[in-house]
Amino acid sequence: MSGMLRDLSIEDSYRSDRSNVVAEFYIPCLSAANRYDRAVGYFTSASLALVARGLESFERNGGRLRLIASPHLTDRDIEEMRAGYAYRDVIAKAVARELNPDIERSPKELAGLGILGRLIAQGTLDVKIAIVHGRDGLALYHEKIGLITDKYGDTAAFTGSMNETGSAFLENFESIHVFRSWNLNDRSRVDSIRVDFEELWAGRTPRVEILEFPKVAREHFIALGERAAQVPASADVPELLTVSTDLTTLGWARIPRDLELRDYQKAAIVQWLSVNGRGVFQMATGTGKTITALAALDQVGRQLHARRLPLVTVVVVPLLDLVEQWSGELRSFGVVPIKCRDAATSWEPAARNAIAALQARRQGSVTLVVTNATFRGATFQRLLATVDSPLLIIADEAHHLGGEHLRASLPESARFRLALSATPERWFDPEGTDALRDYFGDTLIELGLKEAIDLGALTRYRYHPVLVPLSDDEAQQYTELTVKIGALLRSKEPESRGEDDTSPLGMLLNKRAKVLGHARAKMPALREALEQHRQSAFQLVYCAEGGAPLPEGGTGPRQVDQVLELVGNELGLRAHTFTARENKRQRIDLLRSFATGRDLQVLVSMRCLDEGVDLPDARVAYMLASSTNPRQFIQRRGRILRRAPGKDLAEVIDFVVMPPQDPALFDIERRLFKRELARCVEFAGYAENCGEALAKLRDLRDYYQLLDV
Repeated sequence: MSGMLRDLSIEDSYRSDRSNVVAEFYIPCLSAANRYDRAVGYFTSASLALVARGLESFERNGGRLRLIASPHLTDRDIEEMRAGYAYRDVIAKAVARELNPDIERSPKELAGLGILGRLIAQGTLDVKIAIVHGRDGLALYHEKIGLITDKYGDTAAFTGSMNETGSAFLENFESIHVFRSWNLNDRSRVDSIRVDFEELWAGRTPRVEILEFPKVAREHFIALGERAAQVPASADVPELLTVSTDLTTLGWARIPRDLELRDYQKAAIVQWLSVNGRGVFQMATGTGKTITALAALDQVGRQLHARRLPLVTVVVVPLLDLVEQWSGELRSFGVVPIKCRDAATSWEPAARNAIAALQARRQGSVTLVVTNATFRGATFQRLLATVDSPLLIIADEAHHLGGEHLRASLPESARFRLALSATPERWFDPEGTDALRDYFGDTLIELGLKEAIDLGALTRYRYHPVLVPLSDDEAQQYTELTVKIGALLRSKEPESRGEDDTSPLGMLLNKRAKVLGHARAKMPALREALEQHRQSAFQLVYCAEGGAPLPEGGTGPRQVDQVLELVGNELGLRAHTFTARENKRQRIDLLRSFATGRDLQVLVSMRCLDEGVDLPDARVAYMLASSTNPRQFIQRRGRILRRAPGKDLAEVIDFVVMPPQDPALFDIERRLFKRELARCVEFAGYAENCGEALAKLRDLRDYYQLLDV
């Protein structure tokens, strides 16, 4: 599968504690390339087999590979050189020894060497040997650089500690730094590495002698290629080295030794296993849904492993940030997942090869983490169709999959199914909710806010509802939208009442939420609340999206910009936005600064903190955005109530807009406002200042006859 390097999600660096260099860099890049120049410290026959990973597509692209390395010398080789043997003869013998075609090799190693043997025979692989002339005699060339180039002339150059050896790929702690020629800031580094390689290849590097690849070694390589071609196809599939760094368990998840599950987590897992691995974990945000799911993966894996059955696990998440979060948690369970996101060329070859290898050996486990968007795409769906092993679908924030297009992508072949959500019910979409329950099964654990606080899974808090009015023009917009919403709710056409943002009802609810979220009275109320916390750190402001809808059409300034002006410039607090405009690296830096409690006092966000971003240190949250959908509030309160060292109390300041209270719209307004008021009452009821918070809501509850809520 060819493509363009610049279409791939290539990071600035890869390091063993956070990356699988083979799966995330080598395979995607080589699958899009037609030229590969590599200079490494040394190689063995096993390492040469590993070089072949990713070269299947590279070979189909007509790729050309140049490799420079030092030979792997034994103690006897060194003794022979010291005894006066010609060093070139000793080196030639050492290289040929590594490629002896008569040595018995595993099918995987033979398959990898066979690919390189074919490339040698075709004249598309050139190898040279590097020897350093040091002060005390010969030394090994130990530089590590590489350049991967596609047919469009783009190059990804890299340097670092990665050797072309089995231990480097599988055992050592390695890192590389990557530079992209299409990035202006990287271009000079790419050119420098290219010049270094060309000088080295031409033998013009001081103190480094470049030897031609020994003729006998070349013949051995070709013989290995011919021998590999005679091996049956079923044995020709090399084991993909992207499944797991824990080779003793073949990719199976294992609960970390220092992790102690809570009783409710253990009970949920036992219940899930008792109903044949299908069900829903409805757990409040912050109570450990991810850990519970991975512990369930551990348990089902143990059962399958004992029966010598393989497993493919697909974790489906709504956001890119959640891909990284799940990948980090999986690594703590001993699993290196394949991250399926962005362009298919960045993940599809690794995923396809991993599944093929798993099905060839019929043991072990492969884990994929995929975004909703990629999951429903044709490439991923074709990949799922090739899986004939037991399949586990874990759906994080599973309510998203209830949408018509996404739920149609859920594979009926999945033997095991687990849905995770604090709020599995879809707002104004009973059909989608029922479809999710039909697919995943019953709710096996329902851990709400009160239970989570009582169990110590979430922190205690104080709740401060702040009632704000609408201006006259805002009230008029609100009333017009409410009339239209009422008409749709009375409609008998299900497609008009879906939660999807593109449905007629969804679009009207969004417009109404924008009027409420951007109510002008919120800004002076926010200023007053912030004044009381000027010395505090760990503060979050959740803003409404975009700008205020104007009566004459269009939108005004973004609320997030107005808030940043208020917080940073007018009040002088150390603040920064956390929105879609900040890139991945900036977000990581912002979260780190926020966690110190010194560098950054306030994060100003819109939806980017709703799902998947862990901010356990947050102590104070200002809820400016309004929505009749309770899920948004539930997600946000989960961010603020997470436990953290030194945190024993949180504060939530909720800006609640008072509707115009038009008697003609009483029934429809009561219906719409009931859920929003219900979540306010629920949150007030579990707060440390319960009486005070409920008292502020009493008049609204009385007017709408909702004192029973």
